[in-house]
Amino acid sequence: STKKAVPEAKAALNQMKLEIANELGLSNYESVDKGNLTARQNGYVGGYMTKKLVEMAERQMSGK
Repeated sequence: STKKAVPEAKAALNQMKLEIANELGLSNYESVDKGNLTARQNGYVGGYMTKKLVEMAERQMSGK
């Protein structure tokens, strides 16, 4: 399903994606044609996003 669970989070998720891409050395990620990046590069961004989101959820669930 392409429907977002929390549409209000879209801007924050996009910002997070750009920050992570920048941390990984993919500067100006927002203006880069993602088709010109390797699957590994795009996968790193998604993978790190998932890792950070899971960490955030775990912290929230543990009350920390």
